[in-house]
Amino acid sequence: MFIDTHVHLNSPELSAHLEEVLQDALRNKVTKMIVVGYDLETSKKAVVLAHNYDFVYAAVGFHPTEIKNYTDKEYQELELLAADPKVVAIGEIGYDFHWDTTTKEEQKKAFVRQIRLAKKLKLPIIIHSRDAHQITYDTLVIEEAKEVGGILHSYSGSVEMAKEYIKMNFNFGISGPVTYKNGKNMKDVVASIDVKYLVSETDSPYLSPHPYRGMENGPKNIPLIVKTMADIKNISIEEMAQNILNNVKRILGERYE
Repeated sequence: MFIDTHVHLNSPELSAHLEEVLQDALRNKVTKMIVVGYDLETSKKAVVLAHNYDFVYAAVGFHPTEIKNYTDKEYQELELLAADPKVVAIGEIGYDFHWDTTTKEEQKKAFVRQIRLAKKLKLPIIIHSRDAHQITYDTLVIEEAKEVGGILHSYSGSVEMAKEYIKMNFNFGISGPVTYKNGKNMKDVVASIDVKYLVSETDSPYLSPHPYRGMENGPKNIPLIVKTMADIKNISIEEMAQNILNNVKRILGERYE
């Protein structure tokens, strides 16, 4: 049994053929999925999907590039969504300095506000950090996010930074780039970090693993990612998958069965 800890079934791409996406995943023994929101509407969709399918859970949150013009109203709606019993995390939240749709100050304000909401509701956080690892780490320290911990989604940072994140109660989402020839950072993290801090994700419909790079991704591809992780760790795919399931249960807590 496999789990996809970060999938956008709420995206237009996957929503267009959702039943096919789900059936393909189940045929490949991907029997648990966490649908992650990135704005208010996709967070609402994540909760609806979690209630429509027993094997689906939701994370709700505002991606750093999507928070322009968000007011107290949107954050109040987010808090109401986060109280739903099938919501297991706040995310994806964080920093993204690759795009310039929002300023650093706007992103920091949104990130801090959502960390504080997660602490209030005792939910872990799912972090998006692109070109921003030091400020991400510094913000987590200042906001004492260790209290809730969570997952660094599609982790692209160094092994050295990963060791610092572990001290802050954070874990690492391993995705398609671990299968790429040029995916050195992610491969190094899998090789160097204890297996108990690793989880599997696709970030579908993005980041398809080899040999499907450039094509639409889906949760059906999780076994390719887990097999690569297992090979790096020199263990069986079954052992790797079981470790991941155990890790997810520890990270997400009582709302995740």
